[in-house]
Amino acid sequence: MELKADHLTLSGLSPEALARSSAAHPWRTVLIWVVVLIIGFFLISNLLGSALTVEGQFTNDPDSKVAQELIEDRIRPTRAQETAVITSETLTVDDPVFRAVVEDFTAQVRGLGDKILNVENDELQIANFYETGIEQFVSPDRSTTLVPLTLAGDLQEATKNVKEVLKIGGDLSEASADIEISITGAAAISADFAEVAEGDLIKGELIGITIALIILLFVFRTAGSAWIPIVTSLISIFLAIAVVAVLGQIGRFSFFVTNIITMIGLAVGIDYSLFIVARFREERARGLEKLDAIAKAGATATRSVVFSGITVVFALLGMVIVPTTVFFSLGAGAVIVTIIAVLAALTFLPAMLSLVGDKVNAWKLPFIGKSAGTFEDHRGGFWNTVTKIVMGHPWPAIIIFGGLLVALTIPYFGIKTGQAGIDTLPKDFRSLQAFNILRAEFPTQVGGVSAADVVIDGDLDDPEIRAGIDRLIASLVGHPVFADPDPAIQTQTDGVLGSTVEVIHIKIAMPVDSATPLATDAIHDLREIFIPAANIPANVYVGGQAAINEDFFNLADRWTPIVISMVLALSFIFLTVVFRSIVVPIKAIVLNLLSVGAAYGLLVLVLQKGVGNEIFGFAQVETIEAWLPVFLFSILFGLSMDYEVFLLSRIRERYDQTGLNTESVAFGLRSTAGIITGAALIMVAVFGGFAVGDLVIFQEMGFGLGAAILVDATVIRAILVPATMKLLGDKNWYFPRFLEWLPDLRVEGGERSQVAPSGAEDAIATK
Repeated sequence: MELKADHLTLSGLSPEALARSSAAHPWRTVLIWVVVLIIGFFLISNLLGSALTVEGQFTNDPDSKVAQELIEDRIRPTRAQETAVITSETLTVDDPVFRAVVEDFTAQVRGLGDKILNVENDELQIANFYETGIEQFVSPDRSTTLVPLTLAGDLQEATKNVKEVLKIGGDLSEASADIEISITGAAAISADFAEVAEGDLIKGELIGITIALIILLFVFRTAGSAWIPIVTSLISIFLAIAVVAVLGQIGRFSFFVTNIITMIGLAVGIDYSLFIVARFREERARGLEKLDAIAKAGATATRSVVFSGITVVFALLGMVIVPTTVFFSLGAGAVIVTIIAVLAALTFLPAMLSLVGDKVNAWKLPFIGKSAGTFEDHRGGFWNTVTKIVMGHPWPAIIIFGGLLVALTIPYFGIKTGQAGIDTLPKDFRSLQAFNILRAEFPTQVGGVSAADVVIDGDLDDPEIRAGIDRLIASLVGHPVFADPDPAIQTQTDGVLGSTVEVIHIKIAMPVDSATPLATDAIHDLREIFIPAANIPANVYVGGQAAINEDFFNLADRWTPIVISMVLALSFIFLTVVFRSIVVPIKAIVLNLLSVGAAYGLLVLVLQKGVGNEIFGFAQVETIEAWLPVFLFSILFGLSMDYEVFLLSRIRERYDQTGLNTESVAFGLRSTAGIITGAALIMVAVFGGFAVGDLVIFQEMGFGLGAAILVDATVIRAILVPATMKLLGDKNWYFPRFLEWLPDLRVEGGERSQVAPSGAEDAIATK
C-alpha cells in the first residue's frame, strides 16, 4: 500500500491503474470477459432452473412457519391441493356431454401418473362428483362441478407439473364450446404469477433498452458512443444471473430475482458507462492522448463509479439482513449486478474505449451532433442559467422546492401495506376465474386455496384440550370470513421414549383472497381473540397462506426501522471518509430522505388513493406491497447516491484545485447536469418499462423508483444541492480535527492550486 497525493490507494489496483492496464491490452481484457460470458451461459443453461423458487420462506421462526413444520414433520408432507373448476353456461352436471368431459379430464390427469399426482395409500389423489357422489362438488344451479386433485412434490415442483394439468384443461375447453375448465390453487396461481412476471420482464427490457438507447443518442449526439453503455449493462445482467445460478445451488432464490437483476443492471450499468464514456470524450477534447484520456477517466469518473457502487451496495445490504428469502433475493440480486457493473466499468469499458478510440464520436446525429466530441466550460446555456438563479436566491429555492417535497410526502402517512393477491392478476387468467367461482359458489370447498391451519401440539384425548377445541370451533360458527371448520380433525401420534405426543390439525376454510386485509385481519383476530378465549391448555399455532402473509407484514414493519437506521449509518460513515466532511454526508442524507419521502407519497397518492392512476394505466389497489417501503428505501438511497457522488466529486475536484466554494459548485453543476439528467431519464425509462407490466407489484415498484429518480435528478441535484451548498459556503467541507486519523479516500481530487481561475468568486453565481 502506498500514499500518493493525499489519497490512499492500493498500488496497481487503483481505478486509474486498472483503466490504463485494460486499455493497454484491450484484446486480452475483452477475451477474458468473453470467456467468462461463455462460462456464464453454460451455468445459466444448466443451473438456473434449480436455483430459483416460487416459494417465499422465512429464515426465522414465526408462528406460521412452526405450524407448517409441525404438519409436515408429524402429520403429512405439504402438497399443493389444486381444484379444477368445470362449468358451463348451457349444460348441467346431469347432461351426458358434461359428464363425458369431466370423466375425460379425470382420466387424462390420472394418465400423467405419480409424477404429477401424489400417491398415498396406493390411490391417485383426484376425484370427481360422478365417482364419489359428493354433492358438495356441485354448485346449487348444477352448472359447475369441482374436481379436487393433489400434485406431487413441493410447491416449486408442483408449479412446474401443474402446467401439464393446465394444458389438458385448456385442450378440452377448446374442444368443447359449451364447457370451460380452469384450475386454481397454490401451484396454478404461482404458475400464472410466474408467467406474468416473465412477460413483464421481457416487456420491461424491450421498453427500457429502446428508450435508453434513444436518450443515449441525444446525450452523446453520436451513434458511436450510444451502444457502449447498453452492451456493458447487458453483460453485467447476464453474469449476475449466472452468479445467482451458482449460488442458488446452496440456497434457492425467489424467481423475482431475475427481474430485479435486469432492472437494476440496466439502470446502474448504463449510468456508470455513461459517466465514464462522457469523461473520456471530455478529456480527449481537452487534448489528452487516448490512453491518457482513458487513465484520466479512470482516475476521476471511474473512481466516482467505484464509490457510487459501494454506496449502492451498502444501501442494499439492509434488505439482505431481513430474515426472509424474498428480501434476501431482491437485495442479493441487486448487490451482485451492481458489483459486476462496477467490475465491468473498471476493466471491460476501458478496453472497449481503447479499441473504439475516437470512433466514439463517429456517426454524429444531424443538427445536434456538430458539437459532439468537444468540451468547453462556457458560462452560458440552460444549466448555467439555473445555477445562477438558484445560487443567487438560495433561500427562496430551499423554501419553495423543499416545501414541495415535504407536501408530496404527506400522503405517505396514510399508507396501508399488504400483498398483491390473486385479484391483481389479469382478468383473463383462469386461476383467477376459477378462484372467483370457487369463493362465490363453493365457500366451504375453498380451503385448498385459502385456509387457516390451526395446529395444536397436544393430545386430543385430553379432556381439557378437547373442550378447548370445541369452544374454538363453536366461536367461529357464523364468522364472516371463516367457513365452518373441517369436522375431520387430523391427528398424528409420535412415540417418543414410550410417551405419546400428538399433533392436532384443524383446517378452517377462508373463502377470501388470502392476501387481502380481510384475510389477514381475520388471522390476527384468530390468534389474538378466538384462540386465547378458547383457553386450550397447549401450544397453538396458526399457519396457512393468510397466516404467512400476516407474519410477513409484521416482519416488514419490525425490520423497516432497523434497515433504515443501518443504511443511514453506513452511508454517513462512508461519505464522511470519501468527502472528508461531516456536513456533506448530513446534507446528502437529509436531501435523499426528502426524495424518498416524496416517492412514498406519490406512490400512495397514485396507486392506493387512485389520484391520476388511470393516466399511467395503473390499477388502484387497497394496499401497497408490504415489502416495498424497505425495498424502495434501500434501492433509492443507493441510486440517489450515484448522482450525489458524481456531482459532489466534480465539485470537490474543482474545490481542491481552486479553494473557491461557489465557483466549484457552479462548475460541478453545469459540467454534470446534462449527464446526470440523461442518466436519470434512462433510469426513469428502465423503471417505467417495468411499471407498464401487468403485475401490480411491478407497477408499484417501477412507478416508485421512476418518480423518486426524476425528483432526485431535478429538484434535489439541480436546485436543493447547489442552494444548500451556496448557503453553507466553506462550511460544506468542515472536517473535525479529531477525525483526521481516518484514511483519505476522496473520490476525485487533485493538488490544490493557489491561483483561482479567471473570474471573482462572488461573480460566479450572480453574473
